[in-house]
Amino acid sequence: MALLSTTSNIQIIAPQLELEEQGSNSLMRILDEYYRLENGVKVPKIGLGTWQMPNGRATYDALSFALANGYRHIDTAHGYGNEPTVGSAVRDCGIDRREIFVTSKLPPDIKDKEGALLSFNSTMEELGLEYLDLYLIHAPWPWDEVGHDFRLENSRVWKAMETIYRSGRCRAIGVSNFEISDLTFLMEDCEIQPMVDQIRFYVGNTQERITHFCQENNILVEGFSPLATGAILGNKTIAAVAKKYDSTVPKICIRYVLQKGVLPLPKSTHPEHILQNVDVDFEIETDDMVLLDSLKHTTRRGLVRKGLRMIARSKPPCHEN
Repeated sequence: MALLSTTSNIQIIAPQLELEEQGSNSLMRILDEYYRLENGVKVPKIGLGTWQMPNGRATYDALSFALANGYRHIDTAHGYGNEPTVGSAVRDCGIDRREIFVTSKLPPDIKDKEGALLSFNSTMEELGLEYLDLYLIHAPWPWDEVGHDFRLENSRVWKAMETIYRSGRCRAIGVSNFEISDLTFLMEDCEIQPMVDQIRFYVGNTQERITHFCQENNILVEGFSPLATGAILGNKTIAAVAKKYDSTVPKICIRYVLQKGVLPLPKSTHPEHILQNVDVDFEIETDDMVLLDSLKHTTRRGLVRKGLRMIARSKPPCHEN
């Protein structure tokens, strides 16, 4: 289990992340690879994000297509408004529920234990599933108070997350958009350590401090917006690297995230892009990884600023992740 203490001094036992490969090839279909958390839960190494995918038929069809073509990891949130469709696609796909990893998130404006428990129950009703694989605190602060200090409130919410985990209705718990100070404060008083931190992560924005902290503490880093919500697609340096591998900018960006030890969550509703986003069974050479690491201004900044403004309004930008 993630942590349990028998004394008044809480001992934090970090989950030991382990990459599990099914098969003998060193490079294999990415959809057959997993991370394994300390509590034994396997997390498919790449997931399908659903930010700005509306509740309804188009999203249902996209998810059904993805599941039929090997995806086994779906990321949603209460704030996305599409939990009913995600649940329907999972229930209807004909795949053993135990093979599909479903993540959802607690709205960031809920900062009390009782509210968190009620919101989790609402999420489960919306999804129509017996259990959830991963539940995250969506952000350390409400979207309209970004950067404010809610560390004490998050500690109270985490007690609800621990209660949810112990109930057996959720197989793993974690956070999203948390910085080091948010995590360290939480970890000082928790009984079950966060198993995941989901952050914005792409070439040129690797959030090195929090990523290093999480990896040092065996907290799995998941990266949303690995294509910078579309703003990175015109980058000429990345395009040159892609040409070397007879690949594309999206594939290079997703493969880069994987080779940084981060779990990417690309988003698309288009069948061809859904397939292309997991066609990343190649290795970026060390010299090219160093080059990509050196890039700092990889996006069309106006698009990124637009995306961040829409995040603050709890509305996703109109570009694919």
